[in-house]
Order: sequence, then C-alpha cells, then structure tokens
Amino acid sequence: MGSINPSLLHIGSTVGAVIMALMVIFIRLKASARPVTIRKIWIPPLGMSTGFAMFVVPEVRFPLWWAAIAFLVGWFIFAYPLIRTTSFEQRDGQVFAQRSKSFAFILLGLLLVRTLLHEFINRYVSVPQSGGLFFILAFGMIVHWRLFMYKRYNVIVPPETRIPQS
Repeated sequence: MGSINPSLLHIGSTVGAVIMALMVIFIRLKASARPVTIRKIWIPPLGMSTGFAMFVVPEVRFPLWWAAIAFLVGWFIFAYPLIRTTSFEQRDGQVFAQRSKSFAFILLGLLLVRTLLHEFINRYVSVPQSGGLFFILAFGMIVHWRLFMYKRYNVIVPPETRIPQS
C-alpha cells in the first residue's frame, strides 16, 4: 500500500474544512426557521463524538496533554464567538434560534484561524495528528457552545413547564 503525499492531505483537509463550514452555515440558516428542542441541541456533539474512533489508528495518536490543551482552547477561545452570537426568542409558545448576521463571518473567521494554525502546527506534527488535534479542539468548542444553548433553553423553558415530545 503506497503512502499519500502530505501536501495532498493538507489540501484535502483544507478543502474539506471549507465545505464543512459552508454546510454548517447553510444548515444553521435553515435551522433558525424550526423550533429548538433539547434533542436538536445535543445531537450535533453526540454525532461528532463518533469521530473519536479515529484514535484507533496509531498514526493519529499524540500525548494526552496535547489533547487536553486542544480541548481547552476550543472550550475557552473558539466557543466564545459562537456563544456571544447565539440567542433565542419565543414565538407562539416555541423557542427559535435568532439568526445572527455575524454567524457566517465568525464561522469563516474561525476557519481562517484554523487554517493558519494548521500551517504552524504541521511543522511539528504529522497531518493525521493535526487532524486529530483540530477534531478535539472543535469538539471542545461545540460541547461548550451546546452546553450554553442548553442552559439558555432551560431558562426560557424550565423543565417543569415542558410538554413531553414524542
């Protein structure tokens, strides 16, 4: 089995990140037209958690303290703009996410920062390892953001007032 050129992996991961960012923007714009539920808040991080299976492959592994730093950077730095631009409104007894004009710009800005950091990090770690690090960073970001959304949702719709959904 031949090896893949690292520069092709880098280009592929960058193009993949751009496509994913555009998909997230499109999905978020459509999602703001539908009511928010607890299930819709928690499904993205739960679905994303399956990505931890990549660490079965030895080439992706790195020291645990690297993972902790990546997670904390995602949690404390990258989640902040998403938290600042997320707000809810109640209409007709349901909760909706308000569209933020800056959401797309923030997401593209995060992508730019990721790309610049990727260039720096790839000098010191392999492409699979940097992919794993950025996955953990993104996971920390989305878990913090969704935890914030869950807490805000509970303020708007306290658990004792919810109607069970089927």
